[in-house]
Amino acid sequence: MSRINSTRNGCRDVFHAFLIKNANYDSLLEIPCLKLETQKPNKVISFTKALRSTEYDAWVHFYEDDANFERLWNKPHVYLPILKKFKGVISPDFSVYRDMPLVMQYWNIYRSRAIAHWLQENGVAVIPNIRFGDKRTYKLSCAGITKHGVIAVGSHGCMKLVVERAYFQRGLNYVIESLKPSALIVYGAMPQEVFAPYQEMGIEILQFDSEFMQSRKAVDA
Repeated sequence: MSRINSTRNGCRDVFHAFLIKNANYDSLLEIPCLKLETQKPNKVISFTKALRSTEYDAWVHFYEDDANFERLWNKPHVYLPILKKFKGVISPDFSVYRDMPLVMQYWNIYRSRAIAHWLQENGVAVIPNIRFGDKRTYKLSCAGITKHGVIAVGSHGCMKLVVERAYFQRGLNYVIESLKPSALIVYGAMPQEVFAPYQEMGIEILQFDSEFMQSRKAVDA
């Protein structure tokens, strides 16, 4: 599905229509589609650290508190020159908590895709981040993502509790079956009992420690 996006004369662009200029859409909720990405990161850096870093050989990720990168949604043009210095971006990880109103979960999935589309339109390489809650969000979490590319997931905070791990596994199974990625980027813990089946399917998995995991290793060293 495609649509011509234009700013209405005399109206303030309160929902950031400029982000989805030239976009094609997927699903009844019209989630912006992203171009296939096949590049894989060797190094990642959080958005907050990237703002003051010169390690431009890294990919910028947003696996941190939403408050730290809400400014990207509010003023994306301010941060575009910074992001363009890096190898690429893993699309924003806006929260999709199961206890949030469903419309807000959908809105955050949309916002991640909208920013990702705009970044691609502006020459930034983007690996889609797939964030889901319960089964109500599984289908939409895959909307707009081209099959057989590189995708990313954040596992931090999803592995320790049995109930959280179960939700994560069910959602990830749906994602893998739907998108059939060539490679999976995992930010956070990667227990073999969860991820080994995907490796056996021939999916390349690249794991990066969360900042919490890095801090714990430093303490234990």
